[in-house]
Amino acid sequence: MKTALITGVTGQDGCYLAKNLLEKGYKVYGGVKHTTGIQNWRLDEMGITNDIEYVDVDIVDQANIRRMIDKTQPDEVYNLAAQSFVALSFEQPEMAALIDGVGVLRMLETIYQVNPKIKFYQASTSELFGKVQEIPQNENTKFYPRSPYACAKLYGHTITINYRESYDMFACSGILFNHESPMRGSEFVTRKITKGLVKWMKTKKPIMLGTIDSQRDWGHAEDYVEGMRLMLQQDEPKDYVLATGETNSVKEFASRVLLQLGIKHHWIKTRKEAQQQDDYGNLISAEIVIDECWTLDNQLIITTNEKFKRPAEVDLLIGDSTKARTELGWKPKYDLDMIIEDMLKWDLKRYG
Repeated sequence: MKTALITGVTGQDGCYLAKNLLEKGYKVYGGVKHTTGIQNWRLDEMGITNDIEYVDVDIVDQANIRRMIDKTQPDEVYNLAAQSFVALSFEQPEMAALIDGVGVLRMLETIYQVNPKIKFYQASTSELFGKVQEIPQNENTKFYPRSPYACAKLYGHTITINYRESYDMFACSGILFNHESPMRGSEFVTRKITKGLVKWMKTKKPIMLGTIDSQRDWGHAEDYVEGMRLMLQQDEPKDYVLATGETNSVKEFASRVLLQLGIKHHWIKTRKEAQQQDDYGNLISAEIVIDECWTLDNQLIITTNEKFKRPAEVDLLIGDSTKARTELGWKPKYDLDMIIEDMLKWDLKRYG
């Protein structure tokens, strides 16, 4: 029986990965940050809460990491713990740097000291590409991060490569493009849309989004955690892009959700006067353009608000996963409509 340690096991990717590994016969340890209570709702809904043995982890505390590795003696470590909400990283940039950057270093250094034969997976992100330098993006595309989150993740990505090359460790990164599921947190735009529109059907309270023209390559978390597992089963460690190779805008995603819910709609652009601050902090009146989605009988469904826009936006992401498909035999099973169908099934059950 192989033993795996998953940091961030209560998150979206953590719960799907735990389920995947349990089905493969692994002994699974779940690293959780000790708070007043463990947020197990995802594991509960999957029915695997009691199949995991939990250990306290704080990946900015190296002594704690050392105790965790000593206690679990894992064959494989999947480092999924992160401050993963991009918008929050602009408000808490130092926290993002500590968790998503320095935390990775401390995990790697501890593994090197305790048992350098442990295989290590680092969760990298398509946000590394940021202001994209080529289309589509692959393992050789130049990185151009556009948020504190992405900058911290870039350090985590490159320090993983450094430990692999310096100490001959089996350490690799998965550069995963956006992946969604019913277990996605409701602060992320896809769940904000599916959950919000299911609740709109009862309350008629419009949901509020930021930039709806941003384009993303969306896959399903269930497909992507299988890619993580496959990376650690190879003869040598390499970094891989996981992506579907298709891109859609936030607006298109919302329209497909509305279509599956049977809500006929149309989009319009509305010009409004708003108070904004100039460079000197003075309030000035300015005209802004708001995107809105309405039903055919004039009920507002979706509107946009400047406060949800990032200081620096990532406009277009689309991945080339040829390397993973060729070397790992990995291929996504879900397309976008199937992802939306799965998310709606669960949100209708929860809120419908």
